[in-house]
Amino acid sequence: MYQPYPSSTGEPPEPQRPTAPNSVQTAVKLMYAGAALSLVELIVGLITIGSVRSAIRKAFPHYTASQLHSAEVASVAVGVVVGLISIGLWVWMARANGAGHNYARITSTVFFGLNTLFLLLSLARPHASLGLIFNILVWLVGLGAVIMLWRKESGPYFKPAAQ
Repeated sequence: MYQPYPSSTGEPPEPQRPTAPNSVQTAVKLMYAGAALSLVELIVGLITIGSVRSAIRKAFPHYTASQLHSAEVASVAVGVVVGLISIGLWVWMARANGAGHNYARITSTVFFGLNTLFLLLSLARPHASLGLIFNILVWLVGLGAVIMLWRKESGPYFKPAAQ
């Protein structure tokens, strides 16, 4: 039986990354839950468009019908764009953190900080109550994910693999 001589490219094999600790796995699951919750928030927002009109009318009673309609269309358009971007960012961060990329842990934390800022700003503008509830739920999921990413046992997983 013929067996070829093993060849070598001269490069050592890439070290294998250990499996993600439970805290990172939980963070990734929370991020996917955040994406799903953001999708539900987007769908509910589209279903309850009438409440946006009521909230705008209540906040700006002097608006004409045309101004009210324009504000409603702008609010819905911005909501759809932000919702789709949000879902994409949740999925991207879940995958990148699951793969152990340290930039993803840092970026997730920055996104959480921005989400906190946007949540506080949303309290100051007209909104539907149901939308605010979803904003708070999404924020809580993000808080849980960030806490899990920065736990002590998560740190070594994000260190570069030793050569």
